[in-house]
Amino acid sequence: MRALVTGATGFVGSHLVEALRRRGDTVTALVRSPARATLLAELGVHMVPGDLAADSALAQAVTDQDVVFHVAGAVAAASDDAYMRANRDGTANLVRAAEAAGAPRFVLVSSGAAGGPSSRGHPATADQPPRPVTAYGRSKLASEEVVRHSSLPWVILRPPTIYGPRDRDNLIKVFRMARLGVAPVFGDGSMELSAIFAPDLADALLAAGEGPALPGRTFYVNHPEVLTAGGLVREVARAMGRNVRLVGIPEWAGRGVLHVTGAAASLLGRTTILNADKANEFFQDAWTADPTPFMTAAGWTPGHAAAAGLAETYRWYRSAGWL
Repeated sequence: MRALVTGATGFVGSHLVEALRRRGDTVTALVRSPARATLLAELGVHMVPGDLAADSALAQAVTDQDVVFHVAGAVAAASDDAYMRANRDGTANLVRAAEAAGAPRFVLVSSGAAGGPSSRGHPATADQPPRPVTAYGRSKLASEEVVRHSSLPWVILRPPTIYGPRDRDNLIKVFRMARLGVAPVFGDGSMELSAIFAPDLADALLAAGEGPALPGRTFYVNHPEVLTAGGLVREVARAMGRNVRLVGIPEWAGRGVLHVTGAAASLLGRTTILNADKANEFFQDAWTADPTPFMTAAGWTPGHAAAAGLAETYRWYRSAGWL
């Protein structure tokens, strides 16, 4: 396979590149700073300098590719417009380049946020009407619509919470708090969650790039296991050999804190996912999804339930000196 990967220097993209190269696939990466792509160079990846706004770089990157894996995206932005420019418009630029290059298969890494929350005991399915509750979710849904209206043979994957080695933004914060023996949870910790281990997501992406029954379809990809927010924190602590006491944060307090952290970041000219908008995700009954359609259509099975995946993640954090 000849594959282009955007976001190859990021958390999910780096795992995908490793999985592709292990199979001997030829990989091209669109990178904003080749000097910061040491791992890609070591893996023998061909790098095209540029970003999703650089038409000439996109045209070069998509040439002679069998599959385009669009992993890059903004998870934090200063405004709704900034999210749309990064996620919707960046996707549109890449889609146009791919269409002009001969229409390779296009695999979009979207997000469970595009579909919106589920209800307790009823995991979301891709045929339900989407109802995103954040600017990020709306921008990811907009990027999905760009892909759906293209002439490409497309596959859209919606992963939920992603964790694993090299994760700097998601569960590493939970590991650091659990190490102290006390960890806050939004609400009473009963919110239901689905999750996926990053190397398992990479395997799902490989399947999405090749499966004959997949183009033209949207899928949730996660482990079928259903966790709770509190249960996830306890699993993290168990992986570390620790006991942890959970401290519930009521909605009024959580929204107030997130408003302050978001406002502080804005004053400093920074972006953060910990803002008032994010509270619309944190205080829901459930963020669960049904991966059965993808497992059936792609012949894919996630290899790590939370206990195994978190234990492997913890071993990596320790070896890398991140904890």
